[in-house]
Amino acid sequence: MNKPRGRRPGHPDTRGRILAAARDRLSAHGYTATTLRAVADDVGVDVALISYYFGSKRGLFGAVMELAVSPPAVLDAALEGDPARLPERLVAAVTAAWDDPRTGPPLRTLVTAALQEPAGQRALVEFLEREVITRLADRLGGPRATDRATAAVTTIAGLVFTRYLLALPSIADASRNQLIRDLAPAIRAGLTGSTPHRR
Repeated sequence: MNKPRGRRPGHPDTRGRILAAARDRLSAHGYTATTLRAVADDVGVDVALISYYFGSKRGLFGAVMELAVSPPAVLDAALEGDPARLPERLVAAVTAAWDDPRTGPPLRTLVTAALQEPAGQRALVEFLEREVITRLADRLGGPRATDRATAAVTTIAGLVFTRYLLALPSIADASRNQLIRDLAPAIRAGLTGSTPHRR
């Protein structure tokens, strides 16, 4: 009996192998230079299979980001508990993910690669809007929920940029408890739409 020709069909671990190959290519070559066909060649599958699993390159990028660390899972964990302490839990969750030696380096590599190219930036923005801001706004509810969620995420993004991408010494060297103490009031102000007051 002759074996069928062509690319190997998908099987249970194909999605994981595609994600691993895409992560490696995005890290090494950036967003624009990473094509679906190149990832398909790396895995040995038809490019249509990648489209089936992820829809588009932007969808694949979002899945790779979740492979490094799942923002929905991090956010969901932070949302559990007393709403009054949500800002503290958000800072703790973000710093835990980015400080972790297993998840931090891939996150830094992927975000840095995405920020170097307009297409990558758009993919990153869409991912943050869909997986972080929208989810947080849905949980907050009430007037201007999206604006309030965006304000809080802006502060968190500033933390990520200055601590993990720029490595600004005063932020990079700060302890997690110090960051929670310093940033929670600004995040709380964003979430509530109020103005933070210094003691």
